Amino acid sequence: MAQDCTPSKWGADDTIGSANLVTPERTLEAAKLIKQGKSMPLGITIGPDTPAFPPRSLSLQVVQPNQQGGQKLTGFGYEGNYNDDVLQTWIGIGSQLDGLGHLGEHGKYYNCLDEKEISVITGLTKLGTHDVPPLVGRGVVLDMAAQAGVEAMEAGQSFGSAEIKAAAEAQGVELREGDIILFYTGWTDANFTENPALWGSAEPGLDNEGAEYLASLNPMAVGADTWGLESVPPKEGDKVFYGHVTFLKENGIYILETMNVGPLLEEGVNEFMFVLGQNRIRGAVQAMINPVALY
Repeated sequence: MAQDCTPSKWGADDTIGSANLVTPERTLEAAKLIKQGKSMPLGITIGPDTPAFPPRSLSLQVVQPNQQGGQKLTGFGYEGNYNDDVLQTWIGIGSQLDGLGHLGEHGKYYNCLDEKEISVITGLTKLGTHDVPPLVGRGVVLDMAAQAGVEAMEAGQSFGSAEIKAAAEAQGVELREGDIILFYTGWTDANFTENPALWGSAEPGLDNEGAEYLASLNPMAVGADTWGLESVPPKEGDKVFYGHVTFLKENGIYILETMNVGPLLEEGVNEFMFVLGQNRIRGAVQAMINPVALY
């Protein structure tokens, strides 16, 4: 449906969207935010028990190939032994990057690409996360829990442009083009360990209007400390996960989920250098990630 598709501002052949905002100039500006020489991981540790959007799951086995019965490896010039990993998993578990081929509408994805063209069972033919260049830029974290006057927001509690602007003003943070904008709701800190079933079935987050507002700022990526970014259940009148459509399909803006930003706020860090080099599985829709905050 032609009315459902608007070609990308980066050209009809573009497949990396807001990653075009990674420039030497922005990288150098972001590097100036490293004041203490510290780094912090933004990814969480995951495993078979990590709650995930159904039907996603993860299974890890550690094996010692050809070492049954205590056999040792002698071809190395010494009596060796080693462990290997066998992983069977959906990629969209834990801290993750949502690529531009993740969510669409009416069979269309970013830059008018049709599902019949790109959605192949052996891997996306376009928009795969392996093609995304390193996402490097200025990261900012907004404390939406503090803005709401709570330690942790509740399931279904949402925020839009008014709340985002208020939080930014309270923290003295200016949102700029090319930023990686992350939200802290307190949801994961409060529930991931204590109540994992609740954590994975609902969440506070962004409303549809807030997604439109953020997209108008031309960020590189938008994320949160929640597993799905938007509020679940959604705000009354909102479409479920429609912020994903707004960011990914309509604007080519990447989504970062389950970002561990609470420790940054505890250290009084509102802005930092964000660096992500994701795994490069050809044709993948998402990527398990552990971005680094440098400050």
